[in-house]
Amino acid sequence: MERVVYQQMAELDDRHWWYRARREIIADLIRREGRLPGDAAILEIGCGTGHNLAMLSQFGHVEGLELDDEARALSEKRLGRKIMSSPLPELAEVPDGHYDLIGAFDVIEHIDDDQAALASIATKLKPGGTFMMTVPAHQWMWTAHDTVNHHKRRYSKRGLGRLINRSPMRLVKMGYFNSLLFPLAVAERTVSKLLGKEDADVKLPSAPLNAALEKVFAAERYLVGRVPLPPGLSLFAIASAR
Repeated sequence: MERVVYQQMAELDDRHWWYRARREIIADLIRREGRLPGDAAILEIGCGTGHNLAMLSQFGHVEGLELDDEARALSEKRLGRKIMSSPLPELAEVPDGHYDLIGAFDVIEHIDDDQAALASIATKLKPGGTFMMTVPAHQWMWTAHDTVNHHKRRYSKRGLGRLINRSPMRLVKMGYFNSLLFPLAVAERTVSKLLGKEDADVKLPSAPLNAALEKVFAAERYLVGRVPLPPGLSLFAIASAR
């Protein structure tokens, strides 16, 4: 990702509605679907500035992996221990067969060979361990934000299912989220493209709007993984090591 993306992440990840609500949704999915032991070994691949690490620590002993030096330093400060830096798909520093849960939250879309990435991740899970991922949905929603974030692709539901089914893991559950705000996002991006005013920056909205957007997005935690949601900005998937 561009340097500005990490800078914005570090500045906004504890205040911006998207980060805050997504953490709630992921935490609820882990709580319901993770099937974790009390002393679970957890790895977040692509942990960025470490904004998910405290949340993940509710569920066990957390380790992180991040390639960017500055983001990794901030993650280490937040977690209080070393963050690994091995790239996908090699994951050379990551022990085989070690983890009860591996998370890759908006990470796999950055990887050239996503199939090789999932094959490698599968080797790092304990038998029956859980892999949880989120990715941006709908290639037709591509904007300058995807370009600046160095995305290789956005995913269709069918394409994400095919990716997992071709991996050594078994697909457990998959679906859309960030669906309630999807019509608003489509309208905003359509107008921006027509006006030639696409903006790749992530900005903090006014306090009332930020709170309202967080409330709407976070409300999906009661639905995601329980009922199929209509198309949304993102997809989640849960897979199990065979």
